[in-house]
Amino acid sequence: MPMKHGNFSWYDLMTSDTYAAAIFYREVIGWDTKEAGVGDRPYTIFSMGPANIGGLMPIPEQAGAEGAKPCWTGYILVDDVDLYTERVKAAGGTIYRAAEDVPGVLRFSVVGDPHGAAFVLFKGMSEMPPVELALEASGNIGWHELHAGDGPSAFAFYSGLFGWTQTQAMDMGPLGVYQIFAAGDAAVGGMMTKMPDSPTSFWLFYFNVDAIDDAIARTVKGGGKVCMGPHQVPTGQWIVQCTDPQGAWFAMVSWNR
Repeated sequence: MPMKHGNFSWYDLMTSDTYAAAIFYREVIGWDTKEAGVGDRPYTIFSMGPANIGGLMPIPEQAGAEGAKPCWTGYILVDDVDLYTERVKAAGGTIYRAAEDVPGVLRFSVVGDPHGAAFVLFKGMSEMPPVELALEASGNIGWHELHAGDGPSAFAFYSGLFGWTQTQAMDMGPLGVYQIFAAGDAAVGGMMTKMPDSPTSFWLFYFNVDAIDDAIARTVKGGGKVCMGPHQVPTGQWIVQCTDPQGAWFAMVSWNR
């Protein structure tokens, strides 16, 4: 997605084994990796050619002690991190980590929507414009899916904060309504009320791959698991939902089977 206010513009993986995770995603998605830690904060950047996609970091000791598990988290770009952190709280969300700086890199806070789905608010400190990939480019994040505690109220929360708009709504029968949303002019994701057996609400991110069956084979070979799919969605694309070897959920999407 473009680096604009209210858009998902970064993603990172917090995991129990950063070395193994780096190898896995290099093999499965085709990303490159490079070290970019600041001070005592180890951090690895995932990139596709000249474009940086996201990052990789170990689960912080305190978070691990509190039961944090490997997971992907999306970063939403805002004009004022402190202001939007307070707006999240005022709208019924939760502040998991108050606003702070990574000196010379960004200001961020970790927050959650009213049903607990976590995301990061951030504003970068660099004035250098980033290299961006087209939304559907291989290796980019092509879709953002919220498995919400309650779909309609979740949309109201995010729309009120970031101005996201509803586009098509698909009735999935017993699975409920799948509401596609747009950030700016582009449809970039969907929201649905989570399944009753899902213990928590969460964001799931879909990585673009060239062909879904080949990507599945690489996932399984690398020690990941296929949890749902592959199946074809109404747009004609093929999707699959997986977990990596450390247990973090991710998904993949392709126009090709």
